[in-house]
Amino acid sequence: MSENRKPLLGIVSKLPNGIALGNSGKTHCPLCLGLFKAPRLLPCLHTVCTTCLEQLEPFSVVDIRGGDSDTGSEGSIFQELKPRSLQSQIGILCPVCDAQVDLPMGGVKALTIDHLAVNDVMLESLRGEGQGLVCDLCNDREVEKRCQTCKANLCHFCCQAHRRQKKTTYHTMVDLKDLKGYSRIGKPILCPVHPAEELRLFCEFCDRPVCRDCVVGEHREHPCDFTSNVIHKHGDSVRELLKGTQPHVEALEEALAQINIMNSALQKRVEAVAADVQTFSEGYIKAIEEHRDKLLKQLEDIRIQKENSLQLQKAQLEQLLADMRTGVEFTEHLLTSGSDLEILITKGVVVERLRKLNKVQYSARPGVNDKIRFCPQEKAGQCHGYEIYGTINTKEVDPAKCVLQGEDLHRAQEKQTASFTLLCKDAAGEIMGRGGDNIQVAVLPKDKKDSPVRPMVQDNKDGTYYISYTPKEPGVYTVWVCVKEQHVQGSPFTVTVRRKHRPHPGVFHCCTFCSSGGQKTARCACGGTMPGKEKALPGPFCQQW
Repeated sequence: MSENRKPLLGIVSKLPNGIALGNSGKTHCPLCLGLFKAPRLLPCLHTVCTTCLEQLEPFSVVDIRGGDSDTGSEGSIFQELKPRSLQSQIGILCPVCDAQVDLPMGGVKALTIDHLAVNDVMLESLRGEGQGLVCDLCNDREVEKRCQTCKANLCHFCCQAHRRQKKTTYHTMVDLKDLKGYSRIGKPILCPVHPAEELRLFCEFCDRPVCRDCVVGEHREHPCDFTSNVIHKHGDSVRELLKGTQPHVEALEEALAQINIMNSALQKRVEAVAADVQTFSEGYIKAIEEHRDKLLKQLEDIRIQKENSLQLQKAQLEQLLADMRTGVEFTEHLLTSGSDLEILITKGVVVERLRKLNKVQYSARPGVNDKIRFCPQEKAGQCHGYEIYGTINTKEVDPAKCVLQGEDLHRAQEKQTASFTLLCKDAAGEIMGRGGDNIQVAVLPKDKKDSPVRPMVQDNKDGTYYISYTPKEPGVYTVWVCVKEQHVQGSPFTVTVRRKHRPHPGVFHCCTFCSSGGQKTARCACGGTMPGKEKALPGPFCQQW
């Protein structure tokens, strides 16, 4: 193995123009609102301080998924798979999105450390002239310099002691003010099993980072390589998941926009119908006023029902969008700001979350519509002895319940008008009793689909539609009848168009047929042809071909 130290995705230790990537990172805990202290990454990709997580109220859950739990954490990179058995487990709720977090055996401290957040906190502290940073050696005095060789932040006293030691005399020391343009100032990530060794290698068999001592010990027979050599392969797999997640964010944003548009349209439609009801009711006395109030109450109930459905769908889509954005933002930040080792450590949690989000099913269209109609001509019974009119109609035509009627459904003659009737019904099988539906009809010759026959659709205003067409040539035709872009019951169906017969105007001339040698194409005096094959027989009809 040879260590290749080329940076991933062009990430370098210092950015041009002194711009630090950490400026866009997360540095404050959503619970205590202070700078992160020992930040932990939850399976939902939200980061919270360790002490804040420990203060959350835990609850007991029964895990029947074993090692494949979606909400489990990979915080300890050496976490073992659990057997698939019924077992009790302690969980908490994410304080940001309320997602269930099943704690590993080690509790909160076994969750994944968010090294990106640690680095961002240090950068944030640097922008405050080092306020809040303490020496890595004495853990007491404020930091003054940083050893670039040891990756340690040192106070003035420890810096002098560092230079006096023979092994560290020639280490490069940098003032804190000179580090403000750096993107990476975090400490080396050490092996939890061998604390003196840095995690520089990756075990492909166990799918986790390891140190040099791990390779010669527990992972002796496993294929291992430097993290810089394998990061591109694993980074590409995360990138592919991210590529599949981003379109969902756009689709969810568009769906929420449609929800808002539909909600506005629903409000306007409700107001318009309410105005119609009010206008219709003004000319009536007490009985009509009571009827008006009844109609408005019914309309309000419809609005509440439809709006509640829209709000529920909106809340679900907003939560899913928030989860998607969290996944996308964290993954993008990880891939652009994380080191090779940080990407590999966090990869498992990110991949699991993105896969889970990509499998979520959702509808990108509003679950309800604004089809509310006020029908002033319909009878509504009596009120105080007065015949009253006016109903609110929310019935919708159901293509699966619509039926076709008529003798010309499956037969017709060339150059003669064929017709049939479409009877529209709602989901309950009741006749709509009104017109105005969008009916699409197509008549296509089987052999000449590029030469359709133009149909005529007549709205009878009572839920029935009279459909007619005139085929020009004989043959087999396919007829499509659709309502709301869906086939009605019995559609599509085929129609056989036969040749048109006409009475023979004169007398058959048998000699013409016989002299032709019995050819069927022999012409009669009328211009028609004889239908016989072997001999000509006088008859009342001649077939026109």
